[in-house]
Amino acid sequence: AIVEALQVLQPTSLKLIDNSHQHAGHAGNDMDGESHFELSIVADAFEGLNLVKRHQLIYMVLGDIMPQIHALQMQCATKKEVEERAGSG
Repeated sequence: AIVEALQVLQPTSLKLIDNSHQHAGHAGNDMDGESHFELSIVADAFEGLNLVKRHQLIYMVLGDIMPQIHALQMQCATKKEVEERAGSG
């Protein structure tokens, strides 16, 4: 459901890793499914937005899904930022 919801941002790259198994028995993981995720997303929708605004945009897009998520680690970038990083390394 997360990947599907994020398609509204028209990502050029989207990687979602479910890390819930690493948190078995921890607070926030009731052993009833997916709760901890790592998201890497590249979308021009982030252009002109600072880190906090990018995260807020993700939270807004996920809407009703967010209460089911205990932890969401995010890396959000524009295509241009990714290209600039690749060129400087």
